[in-house]
Amino acid sequence: MYVAELSFLVIGDTSYSAAETAIRHYLEALIFRGQMLGREMPTYFQQDRFVSRVQLPAPDALLQQHHSERGLSALQQLGAAGLALPKLNVLGEDLMANHTDPCKAPSALILYSRFALQNSPVYCAEHFAPVPLYQLAPRVDFEALIRWQLQYQALDEIQMQQHSVLLKSAERALQQPNSQLNQTGRNLARQLSKLCNKPVYYALYRGSSADCATETDRRCPGCGAQWRLTESWHQLFDFRCDHCQLVSNIAWQCQ
Repeated sequence: MYVAELSFLVIGDTSYSAAETAIRHYLEALIFRGQMLGREMPTYFQQDRFVSRVQLPAPDALLQQHHSERGLSALQQLGAAGLALPKLNVLGEDLMANHTDPCKAPSALILYSRFALQNSPVYCAEHFAPVPLYQLAPRVDFEALIRWQLQYQALDEIQMQQHSVLLKSAERALQQPNSQLNQTGRNLARQLSKLCNKPVYYALYRGSSADCATETDRRCPGCGAQWRLTESWHQLFDFRCDHCQLVSNIAWQCQ
């Protein structure tokens, strides 16, 4: 992940409201395309330009060739708001963030998210490193996937707080295979698999168990088959079903 600044030079009549709207629409298009990461986009006015501090999955993430149609449209709307096309200044690599996957064409992917991760929710199955969404398919808008990720992370953060009044509800949403959250995630994984023409595994989170003695004997919730691995996959997943394209872990309370 890289920290960068986007500067929008004022070249015509504008107002704070018009500039804010145009910049926000452009940045949102970048987020939903996977060209920009995170939810915080601090933007300030400096002399003759607006400047936004952003996080990128790669230094070349904002090339127009990676934009969606929505992004290209938002880019052109900046001119109508009296702003020049943005100028990018990459400040450096974020040392506290995950590094983007080195694969150019991973053979399989994993849909995985946790509350503290700001990177892409799609991982290379070989290196278990995040894959920028814009690299998966040209011009595709991934808004539904990003919005699922935001919901997943919100619920995950709630269930990590031991004294949360919504702890059990959040945990059920994350753990139950047929919860609305996981049904949506599995549907997105299937759509992504068709789009990329490769397997996309969906990671089922397991935090607690009703019986640790039988936890390792769990069957695949999709087809009922044995799916326990002899060795953990990426030191995280203890179960994998290649037929249902599901992976999961031994409940953390049982480890």
